[in-house]
Amino acid sequence: MSRIFQIICFSVLLSFTMSAQQHNHDHDHDHHGHDHSHQHDHHGHDHNHDHSGHNDDHHGHDHSGHDHHGHDHDHGHGHGPVCGVEGHHDFDPGTTAFHHIADANVYSIGPLQIPLPCFLYAPGHGWDVFSSSKLKFDRIGHGDGYKAYNRYVLDGGSIRRVADDKFPMGEVAVSGFVHEEEKSYVCYNNTLYETEANSTADGGLFGGGITSFYDFSLTKNVTSMIIVVLFLSWLFLGIARKYKEREGMAPKGVQSFMETMFVFIQDEVAKPFLGSKYMTYLPFLMALFFFILGLNLFGQIPFFGGSNVTGNLSVTLVIAVLAFLVTNLSGNKDYWKHILWMPGVPAFVKLILTPVELLGIFIKPLTLMLRLFANITAGHMVIIIFVSLIFVFGENGTNPAAGYGTAVASTLLTLFMMAIELLVAFIQAFAFTILTASYISAAIEEHDHH
Repeated sequence: MSRIFQIICFSVLLSFTMSAQQHNHDHDHDHHGHDHSHQHDHHGHDHNHDHSGHNDDHHGHDHSGHDHHGHDHDHGHGHGPVCGVEGHHDFDPGTTAFHHIADANVYSIGPLQIPLPCFLYAPGHGWDVFSSSKLKFDRIGHGDGYKAYNRYVLDGGSIRRVADDKFPMGEVAVSGFVHEEEKSYVCYNNTLYETEANSTADGGLFGGGITSFYDFSLTKNVTSMIIVVLFLSWLFLGIARKYKEREGMAPKGVQSFMETMFVFIQDEVAKPFLGSKYMTYLPFLMALFFFILGLNLFGQIPFFGGSNVTGNLSVTLVIAVLAFLVTNLSGNKDYWKHILWMPGVPAFVKLILTPVELLGIFIKPLTLMLRLFANITAGHMVIIIFVSLIFVFGENGTNPAAGYGTAVASTLLTLFMMAIELLVAFIQAFAFTILTASYISAAIEEHDHH
């Protein structure tokens, strides 16, 4: 009964967190999917906006020469008009789910938003180091407000940079954000300025880049990884100390629980695949398993950061690249011979098989990356969408009876998915580890061609 009670409390906390995140979401900026058709004059003249049959000839918009004819806009900042356009509060479960699993420059614990340090570099401008709280402030009597600093803004929880050089440097207040399907804008002084996408690896350093800046900031995913690494380090160092203190004695408590998993990976994965060389690769395999498992389990805590670390392609890519390097750098002569020029195979067949084998070297880590990413991301999104049904059928609080009724079914579905996700957390860590061990095994295997 106590376990069932814990699961129910867990589900209630998830619902509370979703409600708090949606409240912050409405106050912040991510209101996608709202239709606001309006015509834009690109010569600085007045604009006519047709909002439900009203003609508003007093909204002046300067779009700095950008073409926006006939586009639909999403207006983030739910407390009033953004550059003269009124925002809406319609709840979108898809947007909420993506917002929940996306990386951000703020860290959330339930309704509490914790700012993170930002380390930004723009060629020609230099470094900017500040807290993400610098881009958001409270205006007494006016709700939440936003600031831009040296053309950086915090949109959707992520740092963006204003592309237009006419936008003022330094610290200025902005009134909100406007989103199109492919472009985003910040409103300053009743004028819309286009913002760049989130920073990518190229940073525009060599010209022609997607973005004009590098973002080396601590995001919530990076913070989650640091927390998990510190926790695992504390856990394993403590267990190692217990082994020394209790030498020759049977393990107990956490020591006994962790030893079961450790021995399982050693005896069922490392030894069968790697044979006498298993000790060489055992630390790497253990690091893979417990790091992935720790991140998966940490992501199951709904009110603690909303982390989706192993559901982030950048993270799974790095882990897969490490597995790729260990595998291929360990490859012996026979391994490369069977890839580049297979013995005992006619030459004309080798011309076909060799490209396929070379392609297979890269396909293996690619499948590792995508499998982990897809399974973890799908689980997070399904759970969030189930909880979102409460707000959808409750019509954002205007229909409490429907919301309460849907809460029962949503809670049951969420409990079921949480149980599945807990199982998936272990399965995916195990699958990644055992496949990596099999790839290493193929690379170090000795072949007898006689």
